[in-house]
Amino acid sequence: MRYIANTTEFHIETPTVVTLGKFDGRHRGHQKLMRKMQEVKARLGYQTAVFTFSVAPAAMVTGEAQTVLTTNLERRNNMKKTGIDCLVEYPFTAQTQHMSAEEFVREILVERMNAKAIVVGTDCRFGYRRSGDAKVLEELSGKYGYQLYVIEKEKDDARDISSTYIREELDKGNIEKANELLGEPYAIHGTVVHGRHMGGSVLGFPTANLVPPPIKRLPRFGVYVSRVLVDRKYYRGVTNIGKKPTIEGENPVGVETFIFDLDQDIYDQVIEVQLISFLRPERTFASLGELREQIARDKARAAVYFDEHPEIRWGYEIT
Repeated sequence: MRYIANTTEFHIETPTVVTLGKFDGRHRGHQKLMRKMQEVKARLGYQTAVFTFSVAPAAMVTGEAQTVLTTNLERRNNMKKTGIDCLVEYPFTAQTQHMSAEEFVREILVERMNAKAIVVGTDCRFGYRRSGDAKVLEELSGKYGYQLYVIEKEKDDARDISSTYIREELDKGNIEKANELLGEPYAIHGTVVHGRHMGGSVLGFPTANLVPPPIKRLPRFGVYVSRVLVDRKYYRGVTNIGKKPTIEGENPVGVETFIFDLDQDIYDQVIEVQLISFLRPERTFASLGELREQIARDKARAAVYFDEHPEIRWGYEIT
């Protein structure tokens, strides 16, 4: 996959079929757009290209911090898995912010992205003060020589599937529902860092520790059955998300995972932790001994969960 970021000066030489948006979570609605792009590619031979901004425009305009389901690293990894040919993370500058809808179409989508086809949802918005939409794209298609495909929203019963809907389910700890809306497991990608080494030396359960950036939208604090991708191979896991209230001292919010059947040093490696099922909320224990006993029970329950759900595959390498 070609990855273009941190520049406004680029040009894609080959004709493309383009979609645009935040792609926060790459949920089932996003996947619907990408399936259409692949159809167009198969029929017309265009390269598939995704246009997004490196920072959410709303956060830049309002100055208010916004959490995301998918960090830029995670979005990039997801697009690679999807088979997209090109991902553009465009800087959201003052000049970009004040582009009219037609300027955005002409200068970015047509001239820089070389769009010969554009795929969008019915709620697509772009340009200054969100003045551009699917109707504007339709009106400009003849002038700029691209085909337009407008895709209806994917629904869960009567409700549109959206990043907002998924955030609500994560806040409840309803990871199964969030995963259903996503069409894939909610995941946290990051580099394994050194923690306080309490897991191995004190509790007897060595763990892989990730410290997600503050922008990352995490689910309800607690313990989850997880699947972990390490060096292109999936392992079973059990993951705690939270601040480890039983451990003395100031503990930052972290993602701590015991990985079954892995006996190797993975410090400084990038791994992916996929959350599968919610086991219990985070709580404070009276002693480290009680915590150790609970972790053993969590491990046992996670192992049983995998035995009862053979559809959740592990122990194989991805290509």
